Amino acid sequence: MSSRVPVLLSSSSVFPEPTAAAFEMAATVGYDGLEVMVWTDRVSQDAGALKGLSDHYDLPVLSVHAPCLLVTQRVWSPDPWERLNRAAQLAETLGAPTVVVHPPFSWQRDYAKNFAAGLAKVQARHPDLSFAIENMFPVKMAGRWFVPYTPGWDPTETGFDAYTLDLSHCAASRINALGMADKMGSALKHVHLGDGTGEGRDEHLVPGRGNQPCAELLRSLSARGFKGSVALEVSTRKAASRAVREADLRESLEFARKHLAPADSSTPAITRA
Repeated sequence: MSSRVPVLLSSSSVFPEPTAAAFEMAATVGYDGLEVMVWTDRVSQDAGALKGLSDHYDLPVLSVHAPCLLVTQRVWSPDPWERLNRAAQLAETLGAPTVVVHPPFSWQRDYAKNFAAGLAKVQARHPDLSFAIENMFPVKMAGRWFVPYTPGWDPTETGFDAYTLDLSHCAASRINALGMADKMGSALKHVHLGDGTGEGRDEHLVPGRGNQPCAELLRSLSARGFKGSVALEVSTRKAASRAVREADLRESLEFARKHLAPADSSTPAITRA
């Protein structure tokens, strides 16, 4: 792989199609690799199946998103520490350097209370992995805003060794993504690229279709000394067909490659041999 920042396709970007389809579409469109979202799809939980897909399509898995969503609270185990440990083991088996982790939900009281100390223990067992805590967002329900995470949706307020910057989440929380990147500093290890309009919900639009500084953020990564990867995490669930979904994923990749490219170089081709 070249020295450029790898552009990955998050398997969540092909939902409701399964994980296997993400590998196929990533290869067809020309992504550098995959981020596997571990969810209820059995393939996403199975190291052997994922390794087979990776080998078949000649695409590495470079990040694993631990099962932190509401719909994945019983994937592998109802115990969040077991889920995190299993995600770390999966990442190591696949050779993925990054595990994406959400802050604890506010109702996960024991997990939240011991999150920093427990994460340090998991890190000690897996010293070659980056556990990149993701910025989240407040939620509006019944006309009121509340924060479903403890101690909050902004992990920099607590402080961690590694972060994932999610631009769609920045839009949902109505903050400046460049400012969040500044707060994350050298601990910024991973980026979830998507767009949003600031309407107070998580939209995961194709970059360039919202009002977030997606291009500016990508162009700033080199100066920030960024050595991680960028994963396209966009919503295509309303796509009318596979062709429309692939077109959205191609547009997203072209956007990322264009703005990650140095100003004095041409944009790399995105077709695969």
